Amino acid sequence: MIFFVLACVVPSFVISLCVTAAMRVIAPRIGLIDQPAARKVHKVPTPLGGGIGIVAGVVIPLLGAELAARFLLRHPELHARLLEDTGISLPGVLERRFQLWWILGAGILLSVMGLIDDRKNLHWVPRLIVQIGVACALVFGAGVHATVFAPQPLVGQVISVFWILVLVNSFNFLDNMDGLSAGIALIAAVVLATLMLNATEQPHWLVAGLMLVLVGSLVGFLCHNWHPARIFMGDTGSYFIGLVMACATLLGTYYEYDEAPESEHLVLAPLCILAIPLYDFCSVVIIRSLQGRSPFHADKSHFSHRLVELGLRTRGAVLTVHLATLTTGLAALLLYRVHDWPGAVLVLALVVCILAIIAILETAGRMNNGGESG
Repeated sequence: MIFFVLACVVPSFVISLCVTAAMRVIAPRIGLIDQPAARKVHKVPTPLGGGIGIVAGVVIPLLGAELAARFLLRHPELHARLLEDTGISLPGVLERRFQLWWILGAGILLSVMGLIDDRKNLHWVPRLIVQIGVACALVFGAGVHATVFAPQPLVGQVISVFWILVLVNSFNFLDNMDGLSAGIALIAAVVLATLMLNATEQPHWLVAGLMLVLVGSLVGFLCHNWHPARIFMGDTGSYFIGLVMACATLLGTYYEYDEAPESEHLVLAPLCILAIPLYDFCSVVIIRSLQGRSPFHADKSHFSHRLVELGLRTRGAVLTVHLATLTTGLAALLLYRVHDWPGAVLVLALVVCILAIIAILETAGRMNNGGESG
């Protein structure tokens, strides 16, 4: 198990660290700079393009892993020596690579669109159209969808499309302070990887491996992005992270139901793990809509901004949001310890109470700011 974790995390960390460092030099030369503005927190021009480091830190190690798996299958003795004690079935993992490369290909496509958006500031309509197309391709083409126990599979597929769209934009919305979006994704990925390796009857190597590779890549990026940030991920990274997290949670829940049909309540696990991004996205969309503005119009109506308005420094606000994410993530771990719907409802009630506390803090922040959105 330790070998598997290190093999996933270390290469992705090194690649992300190095590529992000390179982008700190390249980005200013090609005009990828985020300028300070009234609705932004940073005070000095900062390079964009750190998301390229995140993408490289995920895609390159997974490509290397597939090549290594094919090599080991041609050398049974080496295969037995390295993986005998892990229980990893390389043929089984390779069978799932179809879905994996669909996800990574879709993520790269969204990252390219994000890079163009970082450079030219695209209108939200074409961005949303591309996102819808990508989500539909993954759900209906690659079979990346959740099981929601509905009589018709189409119900689960439609919900999965919506889930992908919400998560992609949630992590994009959260990229508003140093280390915030990447830190939330890091916590969520660690929790999901832990569940996939330890909380299920059989480890789900594909989803766990994908999350651990993402963990390493995010840590490498955060070495450059932690307060004060020396580079931002931009839409290039936030779209990719949101898509990978959305697909991983869909596949993780689906695999578990596949093996243990009695564990229907585990469909709630992604809602717990990603409760904070989902809450922030929904609350911001509601606030902007009530004020007659586009849901994609940038402002300071996020949870993190409200914490700053309450008196926290930027770093303190980021750490507070991280702590809230960890708390709801622990609720997901607890969910795997209960065995029926009544217990699951209690766990979900804990998460709802946490979100209610956040809503109270946000309301206080808005009152302190005279009801303005910033």
